[in-house]
Amino acid sequence: MTRQFARKTLEPVLVAADERLTSRAVLGATIGNILEFYDFGTYSFFAIQIGEAFFPTSDSFASLMLSLATFGAGFVTRPIGAIVLGSYSDRVGRRPAMTASFAMMSAAILVLAVTPSYETIGIAAPLLAIFARLVQGFALGGEVGPTTAYLMEAAPAQARGLAVSFQPASQQVAATAGALVGEILSLTMTTEALNAYGWRIALLLGAGMLPFGLWLRSALSETLQRPEASALLVQTVRRSPAARRIMSLGFVILASCTIITYVTQYMTTYALNTLQVSAPLAFATTLISNTVGIAAALLGGWLADLAGRRHIMIWPQIAALLMTYPVFLWITESRSASALLAGLGALTLIGTIPYSAFYVSMAEGLPKNIRGGAFATIYAFAIAIFGGTAQVVVTWLIHATGNALAPAWYMLVASAAGLCAMLMMPETAPPATSERTITPAATSTRSS
Repeated sequence: MTRQFARKTLEPVLVAADERLTSRAVLGATIGNILEFYDFGTYSFFAIQIGEAFFPTSDSFASLMLSLATFGAGFVTRPIGAIVLGSYSDRVGRRPAMTASFAMMSAAILVLAVTPSYETIGIAAPLLAIFARLVQGFALGGEVGPTTAYLMEAAPAQARGLAVSFQPASQQVAATAGALVGEILSLTMTTEALNAYGWRIALLLGAGMLPFGLWLRSALSETLQRPEASALLVQTVRRSPAARRIMSLGFVILASCTIITYVTQYMTTYALNTLQVSAPLAFATTLISNTVGIAAALLGGWLADLAGRRHIMIWPQIAALLMTYPVFLWITESRSASALLAGLGALTLIGTIPYSAFYVSMAEGLPKNIRGGAFATIYAFAIAIFGGTAQVVVTWLIHATGNALAPAWYMLVASAAGLCAMLMMPETAPPATSERTITPAATSTRSS
């Protein structure tokens, strides 16, 4: 087993003397996530308009459900992409896998943006839209695992939490950018223009990242063969049951995370369709929530480096669980700008912190020779099963019950499941960090 840490490589490798990630390395590693979540966020923001363009029906609810189902189609091929591109990153390198995935996802978003409406080309329109989502899903399936592995492997041991936190932070950056674009378009365009082609402008702005992203990723240093030291990592390489346990718990936590993420991203459609607020306020809600999420993601990674992974996972998760129902009750009863902006902003701040700590904990706990593929596959299956259905489930729950609190119910169940799994995760922080905070129970778990 130890031979896997000593293999030679023809790729440029970051050496132990590197004390920090360069800004170019961070941006190059996370730009695929930025495009991914920009596209996904933009699609959910404009789900109503996209439904009218590709799935026109006499029933607005049916049109919205078909649009959201196409949004979910991108999750079907995620597990396939995770297995193919994730294992490729473990065999060949993180950089070539990340570059391939970025090229495919960029092409897919471009196809979706320029596909004519149903009125223009008939049934070919929804078929092309679904095809683009399937291709993008394949690419995105292999994106998160190699990127997370790259950030963890390239960072010094005492700064892994902050480095990996750029992964979820980049998702929030993208969602914020999508919300900002939606806000600007809703303020500057008429309703008719926004419905007709405003969403295409938003998608084309994302596709414009293709040349810059490919240039950045082609110049990244390779980290696959970089030596690393981690007591837990050595144990999990030798004891596969420990790795399987981390993967099982990780699946539950990722399922929880993705439900909360996509329900939160649904807030623009929720505010427009259920709460009946103005379009500028609906987009502003998501914009504020996602802006707060950027700071919260980086804060979570920084705190995980200071206080260990488990503490920063567990306590904020408990706080978020207790806050969810009161925040949604305030929003649905007042339907005011202050409730939407302050309520969701506070919930995002607390609820984002634990997942940054989890990302680095899972990356550290997985053996290096399967890290990219295992993380990608678990992430992809969690996203495919729960992320692809989250907005459809919430829309159906609201429609079936007539209760605007339905999103809170779903988020509460997801948060509780995530908390249970977090409580069983071992501490993976380097000794200098974890020894200050790990309880005896956590120490015994780590040594088992």
